[in-house]
Amino acid sequence: MSDRPATVCEPQLVDFHEIGDLIDLYFKGKRGSLIQVLHTAQGLYGYLPLALQQYIADKMDLPLSEVSGVVTFYSFFSVNPRGEHTIRVCLGTACYVRGGKKIIDHLIQKLGVEVGGTTPDRKYTFEIARCIGACGLAPALMIDDVVYRQMSPSKVDAVLASLNKG
Repeated sequence: MSDRPATVCEPQLVDFHEIGDLIDLYFKGKRGSLIQVLHTAQGLYGYLPLALQQYIADKMDLPLSEVSGVVTFYSFFSVNPRGEHTIRVCLGTACYVRGGKKIIDHLIQKLGVEVGGTTPDRKYTFEIARCIGACGLAPALMIDDVVYRQMSPSKVDAVLASLNKG
């Protein structure tokens, strides 16, 4: 741990023992491992709240500003709780021209959240992707790591219905 004074986040540090153990075992003193640690922490905890960022900074003897800078720079990292499933609608040129905006409007209505939001039941996080590399399948969206092609509002409803059953 660093010699920095304790912060307001300290009471929550006990919650992060899993990532602390992994840092001690695999990453302690290894320069350039911050992104791996953050990726692992997000996998363990679902997101990277400020208290967790502070804990990682202290464990790796880094300034909080460096950790927070990496978290906010990369869109993969989230500082807010995420849903069980992540829906990403492609808004690349082909998907946009072929109806991607209609898919977005439909999902806003259907899920009851804006782009970037997570449903209150934490079932879905809704995001935009600038391009998912599926231009020939436009309009496309991804749910988790699965690409769905030539989507329409009714096809979106069918996919969501199948996810809600499972």
